[in-house]
Amino acid sequence: MQPPRSLSLLLAIVLSLLARPGLADAVLDWNDFALARVVAARQLPPEGARTMAMVHVAIFDALNALDGRYAPYAFDGHAPAGASAEAAAAAAARTVLVRLLPDQLESIEAAYAAATAGVPAGESKSAGIALGEAAGRACLARREGDGSGSQESYRPRTLPGVYVPTTLPVSSQWPRVRPWLLDDGAQLRPGPPPALGSAVWARDYEEVKSLGARTSAARTAAQTEAARFWTITGPLAWNPVVRALAASRPASPVENARLFALVGMAASDAFVAVFEAKYFYGFWRPITAIRNGDLDDNDATGADPSWLPLLETPMHPEYPCAHCITAGAVAEVLESEFGRGEVAPIEMTSPTAPGVTHRWTRIADYVTEVNQARIWGGIHYRNSTEVGEAMGRSIGALAVRKLLSAARAPGSAQP
Repeated sequence: MQPPRSLSLLLAIVLSLLARPGLADAVLDWNDFALARVVAARQLPPEGARTMAMVHVAIFDALNALDGRYAPYAFDGHAPAGASAEAAAAAAARTVLVRLLPDQLESIEAAYAAATAGVPAGESKSAGIALGEAAGRACLARREGDGSGSQESYRPRTLPGVYVPTTLPVSSQWPRVRPWLLDDGAQLRPGPPPALGSAVWARDYEEVKSLGARTSAARTAAQTEAARFWTITGPLAWNPVVRALAASRPASPVENARLFALVGMAASDAFVAVFEAKYFYGFWRPITAIRNGDLDDNDATGADPSWLPLLETPMHPEYPCAHCITAGAVAEVLESEFGRGEVAPIEMTSPTAPGVTHRWTRIADYVTEVNQARIWGGIHYRNSTEVGEAMGRSIGALAVRKLLSAARAPGSAQP
């Protein structure tokens, strides 16, 4: 299947950037290209997050072998003196992408050739390529057999002979995927969603029923725009925020490589944790709850048998919010680097809201908007957004604490 015209244009721009000699930071270039390949491959959000994490971990390990500043993740080798960092980053990214996205081999090889064309032939280039390939293979080996390719085996809940809708939910196998840093997907499993007889349930039910309805008179135009903006999914939903902040500061390639690797691993683990909880609890979405509001034994909730949400409901259980857990995980990593106060302005566009640009000067404000947009879209309850963000922040904090820590002071001699 050929990519749409807009995607083809994006790829042409990426390739032209990669072809420029002397680019200051190959990490950002390969981030652009890898994201474009994930989009072109139409990977679901968890698969896309895994791909981006693997690309950036491989690049980090390759550049870190040259710098030696941080603890490695999968590759613990040392680079030959003088090995090319640009060649190493390109070879690491290529090694991972070719394995994960074999149908896109031609584009990957073209980008690799363009990225390495400006590196003078010789021992430095050869050593950099060998280093990057070794780091890429180490990352692939670490993730081999992690369960991401396991067969989908969801069993609909029903009674013998009773019809249920036959479109199966997505990512039901993801709870069994081996995480990057968590012990397992259930490590951070939250408590259950609010009891249906509780005041919290009634509050959340009525809020989404009013604000999230397709024909809501209570939702403002700005809220509708935000809901549509955040129908964007997967790495596209956080990568622009990371890139904006990375570009706002002077940083070495290995520092940027570490940032993107930490974000990638935290976001990938967020999907493992959230789908474990989603399929453990199997909590109903607003469209189901509101059309059956007379069945929850709560006098404060009224049924509306024809209620529709503003957005199409994702095909997986409601609790907790997946957008919110990934935003929380990414934000926690970013705040560890850039602080919890004001940061350089972050600007982001979304393919699901053409012509619209959103701006934030605090990382937490980006997360808040993500959370609220899921309510305004009619697909999540407030409690689920709060629980999802808290889980994500726990994962982000674990990533910062456990992974890729400083091994030596910047500027000290490499052992």
